[in-house]
Amino acid sequence: MNSPTANLRAVVLLVAALASIVAPTVGVAQPLASAPAAPPKYSPDVPAKITTPDTVETRIGTLRFTDGAPDPATAQLAYDQIDFTRGIDAFVTGMSATSVYAICRGLEEAGVKPNGGIGITEQLLDARSLFLTPNTTTIYVLMCVNLNDGPVVVRVPPRALGPADDADFRWVTDVGLTGPDKGAGGDYLFVPPGYEGSVPAKGYNVAKPHTNRLLIFYRVFVENGDLAAATAGVKAKAAVFPLSQAAEPPATSFVNLSGVKFNTISANDFSFYEELNAVVQNEPADWVDPDTVGLYAAIGIRKGQPFAPDARMKKTLTEAVAVGNAYARANAWASRDPRTRIFKDRQWVTPFVGGSYQFLSGAERMLDAEAMFFYLATGITPAMSEAKPGTGSAYALAFRDAAGNYLDGGRTYKVTLPGPIPANNFWAFTVYDNQTRSLLPTDQKSAGLDSNLPGLKKNADGGATVWFGPKAPAGNEANWVQTMPGRGYNVIMRLYGPLEPWFNQTWQPGDLEVQP
Repeated sequence: MNSPTANLRAVVLLVAALASIVAPTVGVAQPLASAPAAPPKYSPDVPAKITTPDTVETRIGTLRFTDGAPDPATAQLAYDQIDFTRGIDAFVTGMSATSVYAICRGLEEAGVKPNGGIGITEQLLDARSLFLTPNTTTIYVLMCVNLNDGPVVVRVPPRALGPADDADFRWVTDVGLTGPDKGAGGDYLFVPPGYEGSVPAKGYNVAKPHTNRLLIFYRVFVENGDLAAATAGVKAKAAVFPLSQAAEPPATSFVNLSGVKFNTISANDFSFYEELNAVVQNEPADWVDPDTVGLYAAIGIRKGQPFAPDARMKKTLTEAVAVGNAYARANAWASRDPRTRIFKDRQWVTPFVGGSYQFLSGAERMLDAEAMFFYLATGITPAMSEAKPGTGSAYALAFRDAAGNYLDGGRTYKVTLPGPIPANNFWAFTVYDNQTRSLLPTDQKSAGLDSNLPGLKKNADGGATVWFGPKAPAGNEANWVQTMPGRGYNVIMRLYGPLEPWFNQTWQPGDLEVQP
């Protein structure tokens, strides 16, 4: 028989052996095996496409989640990206508003005060003044109105032609030939948003814009080339003053803008957002639709609050405006919208797609078309979309030569307009600097030529051939537009009073062809 001691020793050895099997690592507790949890009684069939994987590879980096919850790094990546895209959207959406702001700021710097001053290009424009794609054949009359202090009267002379646009470059009314005065001239009364005071029952063409700031600009007709007479006609009849002083209007200050160096083009760097903030602060809270108000607020631009982005947000917006500007330039110089092409086999494009001053195609707002227009041009009116043969004007832009290459200021090109050229009044070519989108600085004051130019040669069919380049071609000096080596440029062809062959495209201009 075994002794009790021997039996106890055997039991201890057996327990130790079993323990070594169950828990081979001393001091580490092992989880108890458990059966799979039964699905909840009320359980859906979950498609994989509505779930979030633990890891997702994207263009902004690796996104990580724990059962759908983002980790801190992922949350920051997402916020950085949405701030960036909203910054781009704010640039594209807000460029119309900052354009009005920049024009009014530039006019004021040139001495044209809001509500009391009118600027006139008495000797036409040249490259010393920075405007988006102006022409050099027309006298411009420009003024800015700010309704913060109440209604303002704008007196328009006879035979004017142009619009009044609000702070977001939305059309308010035409003045002159296409306005209520029908070219006879008259007084326009602009009433502030939410104004509750009395308004005269008679004597005014009343307009009630949605914004405080307005830009009013119009052209006046020049007869027999007499610029001085056209200017004198404006000064004799035009005026701007507060309604509160209508009984004894103060004298309007007229400023000759010809040859004056000033800028009316809004920024393409971070200061763009500061310009946009200045617009928001000047306008009623609902000056644009709620989604746009929300877009600007999302990047820190709120009515009644300072715009003070922190270092991260300023860096984000600085990158956003750079990308927004790149898009705006790609959208113009390299448009992917086939509707911008005027002719299928030519390089000429239009900045005004679709024949709608609101950039509508049925229920669609043509966002690229709208952005293209406001990045290159200023002013909007229904009259732009109501062109009829023999009236108004037609525009065609060329950024590229016949081979599809960007125009080079160091090379020589020629373009032929077959005759007869379908312009009831006259036609013109103007060259614009790719950087500024304003007139190309050269030694030619007009930065182009037109069919009224003395000495212009015509072809046998009544058409004309025009040369673009740094040096005049021998024997064709009168048909030459100067360009500058090292400066990219684009060309606008204008037909004043376009005729039916332009509209039905039985007449087409040639492309710019590189010359040896």
